[in-house]
Amino acid sequence: MPLLRFDLVAGRSPEALTALLDASHAAVVDAFGVPGGDRYQVVHQHAPGELVVHDTDLGIERTDDVVLVQVTSRRRTREQKERFYALLTDNLKRSCGVQPSDVVVSVVENSDADWSFGHGRAQFLTGEL
Repeated sequence: MPLLRFDLVAGRSPEALTALLDASHAAVVDAFGVPGGDRYQVVHQHAPGELVVHDTDLGIERTDDVVLVQVTSRRRTREQKERFYALLTDNLKRSCGVQPSDVVVSVVENSDADWSFGHGRAQFLTGEL
């Protein structure tokens, strides 16, 4: 936890996807202080034209390298989120060549009762985590 969902235009190599996921995980671990083994990531690839990410009139130019990231997580502070955004864009640029202008993030918050990691139990509530 958190759960990261990535929407991308199809066409990246398996190595490029691994680099993207590793770079993103490093940002989560650093910014949110989660354990390194706490990793939940899903990649959705779309045909060209099926992923529309406009800039909300901010003047941000996008390319086909755009990465839309949805983070589902327990509540995080503003500082943690801002650190995550900065680390994520830095890591993706350094590791994958993805420009910060091509990274869009949405954080969806939930509570401890909204997670079950298996066996039909809410591990945050039972004290297992």
